[in-house]
Amino acid sequence: MDPSQVSVPLLKDLTIDNITENVHAINSQCPDSRLKYLLERLVSHVHDFARETRLSTNEWMTAINFLTAVGKICSDVRQEFILLSDVIGLSLLVDSIDHPKPSSSTEGTVLGPFHTHDAETTDNGGVISHDPTGTPCLVLCTVKDTSGNPISGVKIDVWETDSKGKYDVQYEGRTQPDGRAVLESDNEGVFWFKAIVPVPYPIPHDGPVGKLLMLLKRHPYRPSHMHFMFEKEGFDHLITALYLRGDPYETSDAVFGVKETLLVDLGSADAEQARKYEVEEGGKLMTYDFVLVSDSEAKELREKEAMKAMESLGRKMKLYQGLPIPDVD
Repeated sequence: MDPSQVSVPLLKDLTIDNITENVHAINSQCPDSRLKYLLERLVSHVHDFARETRLSTNEWMTAINFLTAVGKICSDVRQEFILLSDVIGLSLLVDSIDHPKPSSSTEGTVLGPFHTHDAETTDNGGVISHDPTGTPCLVLCTVKDTSGNPISGVKIDVWETDSKGKYDVQYEGRTQPDGRAVLESDNEGVFWFKAIVPVPYPIPHDGPVGKLLMLLKRHPYRPSHMHFMFEKEGFDHLITALYLRGDPYETSDAVFGVKETLLVDLGSADAEQARKYEVEEGGKLMTYDFVLVSDSEAKELREKEAMKAMESLGRKMKLYQGLPIPDVD
């Protein structure tokens, strides 16, 4: 960029007290009002954090080296930055803000670092796990809208660990996906598949995020759960999971993903279900009725909650592409 073609505010006499307003001034000409607002708030909070804690150079370099290490360990099958976001509760917070749910709908939770895009498409009734030591479990669910109408043709991504608590991508030499699949709800909004009973497991703790947990005297375990992701045009994207009630880590999930409405008790397949779904009578059964929110419902609720939050902060704001920016008109 040619400096002669840009009008930049003059910076001078920079001090602890005025550095923030100077950074705001030099960023103030950004033409993207949402980006300008995001940077204004980020700079304000980071600078206030440094002043409040009297952040030392050594501490800041430690943080930089930590983030560098997080980036270096990331790969196509391991996303350490998502893991970091998860363990500080940011992933759940962002999802809750961006995908608000009315009380009648299914709540969202964290995506986690182990979702992939290579899961095979499976017909209803398909086997998603080929772990011979896992306890078989029939998963039988419905998908409806907030009015109780079944939704057909919903793309449903599902994934879980094996009986040892590892995802397929955690094994060296992985040649094909296992413990995961993509299905579609039928005309009655029903979908079902054969999996194994979820087990608790530790998140990857051999990297920088694991070292952070150790310093904080926190364990790396997640309670038993199965992941679900729902997509259909006209409906808000839902990332969620079902957690087994009574798991020893139910109240101390390392990534803060558990919500009361997502806790389930396993049942047993009765004689009719065993015949219809070709499983053993008395075998483990997981059932749940998922409720999706329409795009319009989600947009209305998101904007309402955004403006309510801004009002509580005493800020004069307006919405730009559905997101708040300062109202300077």
